[in-house]
Amino acid sequence: MKGTAVRGAGLTGAQGHRGRMRARLFRYGAASLADYELLEMLLFHTIPRRDTKPLAKSLMHRFGSLLAVFRATARELGALGLNDRSVRILMFPAIIAERLALSEARRRPRLGDWEQLSTYLAEVMTNAVPDRFRLLYLDNRNRLLADEPVDDLTNTAPVFRRALALQAVAFIGVQKTLAPLHLPTSPLRLFAQRLSEESAALAMILHDVVVVSERRPPLSLRRKGLF
Repeated sequence: MKGTAVRGAGLTGAQGHRGRMRARLFRYGAASLADYELLEMLLFHTIPRRDTKPLAKSLMHRFGSLLAVFRATARELGALGLNDRSVRILMFPAIIAERLALSEARRRPRLGDWEQLSTYLAEVMTNAVPDRFRLLYLDNRNRLLADEPVDDLTNTAPVFRRALALQAVAFIGVQKTLAPLHLPTSPLRLFAQRLSEESAALAMILHDVVVVSERRPPLSLRRKGLF
């Protein structure tokens, strides 16, 4: 609002400095602060009446990067004279990052090899609808972006529109079947061939199409040379 002062802007010393940094952070985002300044702001909460800039710079000099500071052990941090509260708050970002990484790995598993794919299929295909083709959309690191049914095996256009929306660059097709398929002439094989050919023209790739049944191991159409 016009005429309203930024909180802390009129203060001097450490309190004024902290107020100005907070205002900058919330107005312009983390990119407006150097790594040591972000570290300095974390230390505000554990060292309330002291200028934390020298300590933040000392930590950056000692460990070389903000990431290395967050990965330091309690013993390493304590050896630099940090109190217990400071040690705990500096170790907390790494704990949170690990939890987020695990959550992301569960939500977006990597399907870069046969073992990873087999593990995923064992988890999700038990209750899959038989004879319904599904397509796994993958990013450039073979992480799952979406697992969705494809009802029309004569039209690839919806697949590529969806791939572009997801920014996918690769696919794996999956179908659960209760009865043996005559793969050489099945619509599944013909769709796999077409999808593979058209993917290449769009700088995408169909890694495989896999047939899953209850009594047999997953069958790879690519390994069978069927597309």
